[in-house]
Amino acid sequence: MVSQKVMIKNPTGLHLRPAGILCKEAMQFKSMITFSFKGSTANAKSVLSVLGACIKCGDEIEFTCEGEDEQIALKALVGVVESGLGE
Repeated sequence: MVSQKVMIKNPTGLHLRPAGILCKEAMQFKSMITFSFKGSTANAKSVLSVLGACIKCGDEIEFTCEGEDEQIALKALVGVVESGLGE
């Protein structure tokens, strides 16, 4: 199991479009991928879970990946968030 914190840079937070991009990236991996925010844990492969977390610009989330491709998955997810999720 690996984990890393990352700050959301999107000016509008994780609304539908960036949430979809995040989930699409997470679904490419076999590992179980979750993220923690304000004491709650959500499935990073579920758009509804990502939207339900109500993540705003400047919020910090922590990804946790567990499985056979956990290292690659974590690196990819942190990279896509740091690149701005297409915005």
